[in-house]
Amino acid sequence: MSKKVLVLSGGFSAEREVSLLTGHGAAEALRECGYRVAEHELTDVESLIKTLWAEKPDVVFNALHGNWGEDGEIQGLLDLLQIPYTHSGLKASAIGMDKDLTKWVCRSAGIKVPLGEKTTLRRLRQEGAPMAFPYVVKPVSDGSSVGVYIIRRQEDLAMVEYADEQREILVEKYIDGKELTVGVLNGKALTVTEMRPQSGFYDYRAKYTAGITEHIIPAAIPETAFRTALGYAEKLHRALGCNSVSRTDMRYNQKDGVVVLEINTNPGMTPLSLVPEQFQYVGGSYRELCRILTEEARCRKIS
Repeated sequence: MSKKVLVLSGGFSAEREVSLLTGHGAAEALRECGYRVAEHELTDVESLIKTLWAEKPDVVFNALHGNWGEDGEIQGLLDLLQIPYTHSGLKASAIGMDKDLTKWVCRSAGIKVPLGEKTTLRRLRQEGAPMAFPYVVKPVSDGSSVGVYIIRRQEDLAMVEYADEQREILVEKYIDGKELTVGVLNGKALTVTEMRPQSGFYDYRAKYTAGITEHIIPAAIPETAFRTALGYAEKLHRALGCNSVSRTDMRYNQKDGVVVLEINTNPGMTPLSLVPEQFQYVGGSYRELCRILTEEARCRKIS
């Protein structure tokens, strides 16, 4: 009998709508692969537990994004319940979601990252930035470029808004140049894609609105930079202990070279998403990618 897969999507983060798109696409693909598929839209923990007990899935396909989905929270719950799940485990997810911790891992692995410092919005306004303009302000833990601001002059600080001014943020040197990303599947980098938004930077709108960002695949960068980008992505994937798939975002210019910005341990699987596009470029299909993630599902065993 084929495996029963519960596709989990929705959730509590700012990326809820993207998660629902990912979940719908994955569920359809897995049905086409012959799996028995159930779907659950996460709105509260009690209903999730009830669904898990009722469905008794062999695997949970984790289509959640952002906080409570790819930061170790749902991973810890499924580890305790001993239900295998797709993507990375608790430790890799928690560290990968924390941009400041990820930078420490990068430095220890010899991966170039921008100069940066952790602070809060309140402290930033009171004490000023620890570096010259331009710099980037972003949450320490969030995905899909949610809450990211480029500060080019003092007046720009006024546009920075977070519900909690004591929330941890990262102030980071702005690296100009080409926006790159590299997907890694089972330890092997797929290729390098350059994202060219029509205007501004590669923010949430640019990522998930059709037609406003051009994907150049493979990226038109020097061969040495191309190999460096592939190597950085594989090295960070290994250093965090990621399972199955990850995607590392970078910037490139001639002066700074390739600089890693962050890693996504649960990259999107929407029609505009980059990892499915890269997998297709190297000869795979969306359906096959979903199958691989399902077959590679793991949980931390209780010994």
